[in-house]
Amino acid sequence: MITKDTLFVFDIDGTLTDSIPTYLPVITKVLADIGLQNIDTDYDNYLHHTDLYALEYNYERTFNKKAPANLRYELDHLLGKELSKCNPVSEIPGARSLLLKLQEMQIPFAYGTGAFPKATAIKMEGSQVPFIPEVLATSLHNISRVGFVKEAIQKSEEYYNRTSFDNIIAVGDGLWDLKAAQELDISFLGIGTKNREAMLDNGCKNWVEDYRKFDLNSLK
Repeated sequence: MITKDTLFVFDIDGTLTDSIPTYLPVITKVLADIGLQNIDTDYDNYLHHTDLYALEYNYERTFNKKAPANLRYELDHLLGKELSKCNPVSEIPGARSLLLKLQEMQIPFAYGTGAFPKATAIKMEGSQVPFIPEVLATSLHNISRVGFVKEAIQKSEEYYNRTSFDNIIAVGDGLWDLKAAQELDISFLGIGTKNREAMLDNGCKNWVEDYRKFDLNSLK
C-alpha cells in the first residue's frame, strides 16, 4: 500500500523524460570535444549506464590512463551547455501528472540518474516534470546505479525529515534499474516497452507502458 511513508526513486532518462535520443548524441559530441577518440557509442552495453563511466571508460581507451578526477566537472558544464542548444525534451506520457499527484498526496519522491546534474536540470525544466534539486542524486560522485540510488534515499531522509521509509520503490526503464533495486532489496516499477521482456524475465513484478493509466494501488 502506498502511504506517506513510501519513497519513490525515479530514474530520469526514459523514465520521466523522453530524452535518450537527444542526450546520447550530446554526450558523444562533448566527449569528442574534450579530446577523446574512438568513443564507444554502444552505451546500452556499458558496465554502468552513467556519464561518469562513459567519461572514465573512454578516457582510458584514448590515453591508457585514468581520467583526472576534476574532469567530470568540466564534462558536467559542457553537457549542460550543449544540451541547452537542443529543443526541450518531452515527458514520458503521464509523468508530470503522476509527480503532481504524489505531491498533492504528500508522498515523497526523489531522483537517481546516471546523467550529470546540469544536463539533468535542463531535461527536467524542458519537460515540465516537477523537479526538486535537493533530492537529485547523479553519477557525478557515484559511478554505479546502486551508489546514486542510495544517495537519493539519504538525501530524501534529510529533505523530508525522515529517519527511514517503510517502503522504497525504484522506478526505471532498464534492466540495470531493476538489478540495482534487487541489490538494494527495494521494490521496483518498470516502465516502457524497450526493455520490458528483459525486465520481466529477470523478476520484475510491476510494469507499465507509461503513466497515463498507472494506478498507485496496483503495485505488488
